[in-house]
Amino acid sequence: MLLLQAIDDLIKMADHGHGGDASTVSPPIYQLPEWETITHPPKPRQSLLGRILPLRGSTLDEPSSVSAAPRPTTADLEQAKEESGGTSTLPAHTSSTAEETTAKPKLASLLHNRIDLVLPPHRTYFGRSRRFLFLCILLPIAIFLFVITPLAIGLGIGLTRRSSKAQNLPLPNNKSVFTGDLTYYEPSLGACGVQSNSGENIVSVSHTIFDAASQGSDPNANPLCGMKIRVTRDFIEAGVGNRSVDVTVVDRCVGCAATDLDLSPAVFEQLAPLGMGRVVGSWAWMS
Repeated sequence: MLLLQAIDDLIKMADHGHGGDASTVSPPIYQLPEWETITHPPKPRQSLLGRILPLRGSTLDEPSSVSAAPRPTTADLEQAKEESGGTSTLPAHTSSTAEETTAKPKLASLLHNRIDLVLPPHRTYFGRSRRFLFLCILLPIAIFLFVITPLAIGLGIGLTRRSSKAQNLPLPNNKSVFTGDLTYYEPSLGACGVQSNSGENIVSVSHTIFDAASQGSDPNANPLCGMKIRVTRDFIEAGVGNRSVDVTVVDRCVGCAATDLDLSPAVFEQLAPLGMGRVVGSWAWMS
């Protein structure tokens, strides 16, 4: 029994000695290196619906609550400066920013007050309220002045330019004498629905004037079909002077300019040798 008590005392003394050592030795301190220091904790992942429609009270609303904090006024800045005994560390442009944010509401309020002075809301106008005056009288007038009137002016200018351009085209209402290239082609069934041959006195006019004179989708009903043109050229190659040939419009020339004519071979050889292929001549509509 004494032996067991002695062993127990020895164990207690040993534990007491270790406890004293543990109290004197400080535990080791573990510190992350600077490059491993976490400055911005990762944000929790969110679903697509959560990104589009964030829930109230979520972490996404925290920045808005921070940004919605009231800005310090000039009095707050002065008080903080007196308490700290030095210069304030707050940004100096805070008051100017606050003034800028309140400038727009002040301008809207000033405009509203000006309208109230000109047109008081409690009065009636032509037996109607001010709201009726704005919606049914002033608004239609403004739309008419700033939308319909410019469109009408632009349409009128466009029609005037189109009519002036049509007057400059070599159409039958233009009694001038025109100068253009004379060529020839092998006639067949033309745009006017007439079958022609190379021995007839016929002509194919430019698509520009043919389409300008068109009055519908049927090219056979074009007013130019069947009209007469007198073509003149100085036949200097034969030494016979000016020659004139009367031709009938039966076709539409796609590759011709506005004042060019595409003649039948029989007409072309009366004005120039066929071998030339293209010459310059003058022409006019016959009334």
